[in-house]
Amino acid sequence: MKRFLLVFLFLSLVSAKAQTQKVISSQWMAFSQAIDIKTPVKKKFRVIASVKVESTDPNAWAGVFGRVFNSNNEEGFADNMHDRPIKSKEWQSYTVEGTIDENSERLVFGGVCELNGKFYFDKFQLFIENAKGVFEPVTILNSSFETLATNTDIPKWNLGNAKQKNVKVKEFNISSDKSSADGKYSLLLDGSGMVVKESGKIGNVEGASPKIGDMISMLEDLKDRVEYAVKNMDQYEIDYLHDENANRIGALVMHLAAAEKYYQVFTFENREFNEEEKKKWESALNLGKDARDEFKGHDIQYYLDIYNEVRAKTISELKKRDDAWFATIQMKYDISNQYCWFHVMEHQSSHLGQILFLQKRIPPQQEPLKPIKQEIKN
Repeated sequence: MKRFLLVFLFLSLVSAKAQTQKVISSQWMAFSQAIDIKTPVKKKFRVIASVKVESTDPNAWAGVFGRVFNSNNEEGFADNMHDRPIKSKEWQSYTVEGTIDENSERLVFGGVCELNGKFYFDKFQLFIENAKGVFEPVTILNSSFETLATNTDIPKWNLGNAKQKNVKVKEFNISSDKSSADGKYSLLLDGSGMVVKESGKIGNVEGASPKIGDMISMLEDLKDRVEYAVKNMDQYEIDYLHDENANRIGALVMHLAAAEKYYQVFTFENREFNEEEKKKWESALNLGKDARDEFKGHDIQYYLDIYNEVRAKTISELKKRDDAWFATIQMKYDISNQYCWFHVMEHQSSHLGQILFLQKRIPPQQEPLKPIKQEIKN
């Protein structure tokens, strides 16, 4: 019988591979597991875990969570204990009890923590009610974290919440700890370096007159919203162009900085841009083709650094002026200085809406095709 040789070919096929970890900045972190779940009748479930918190931050907290996703794309039961936050320094057991029904498709459960401190988790348990109303245990992988964690991995657990996949928050260090409620180890999430700005209030800005203080607080609130929306976007997302007439998100952040810079010289110096300033800011101010060509290839921090620098000057200069100056009319356009800065504020709001619109329309980035070595017998 004739012997045939094995021939090896390189084929351009898409291969399954581990999902790339995304690193983001956030004031909170979660980890989770998920199970597919179906039931013809309404049933209860319980997620139980041991948790303790060591923190000097009065706003820091931890929670156990359970969240149900339904087959009709609607969210079902959800509870992360935000209304009864865990802050105790001693190990205690906590329970989240919820319901599943005929529409339920997936149950996600895990732990969450927020702000600065050390957050310890151990001994996760899951129980689901059977037909007789008895809560039966469901297997949880690495439930007591005896398989040790690294700063980038909690074995058998997903880094992220119900909607995130493999997301590492850079403000939190992940490790295993010998303080435990069950077994030899627990999971430790150590949050540090987070500074929380006061929100939900207008005015009372140190060093500013009353009306100017109101304006500064509103400007800052909207800028914080813009930064929160874009700060974790990657290069592909920042440079994505929705269509030939759209603007990239990086260019829109640059546009906000340019418009604010213009109103600085207009209100603080009673003039328009000079030639040097036009060269630096005009394409960002006008957007369009020039901005599409110029503003790409930079990460988001590049644009945020420029925006932050412009805003620092705005606040510094506004604090040098009083409410009488705010009411002064700019004769060229018959508008007040206050109206100029109101426009800067609402301009941020307008483009924040545009940014959020574009974000939702960014398609997933296509993975490059990789050759696979495949053995074919003849």
